[in-house]
Amino acid sequence: MTYLLIKAVLSAVIIVAVSEIARRNAGMGALLASLPLISVMGMIWLWRDTQDVDRMAAHAQATFWYVLPSLPMFLIIPLLLKRGVYFWPALAAGCVLTILLYVGMTAVLARFGVNL
Repeated sequence: MTYLLIKAVLSAVIIVAVSEIARRNAGMGALLASLPLISVMGMIWLWRDTQDVDRMAAHAQATFWYVLPSLPMFLIIPLLLKRGVYFWPALAAGCVLTILLYVGMTAVLARFGVNL
């Protein structure tokens, strides 16, 4: 139970740090948010819990493929905001686009034998 609490608190601290830094300096907040800290922490926790080389390799590879369809979200949200769309609909549009791209990426990769 203590281990789960440590993981949750450490993850929360990073999220709070990103939002607080971004409030003061958008660029620095974006830099911190763009770092794969959560992915690295997830890999550390997974390794600590399993020490399973195959699982770790599959996790890292799947993370790579899932990052790619998430990137357009960071282009569509500012585009919509600058065109007068309110934050929540812009965020929703970015999330929907990402979900559609995840589904598409998964389907395309499956045709090439990559199962995520």
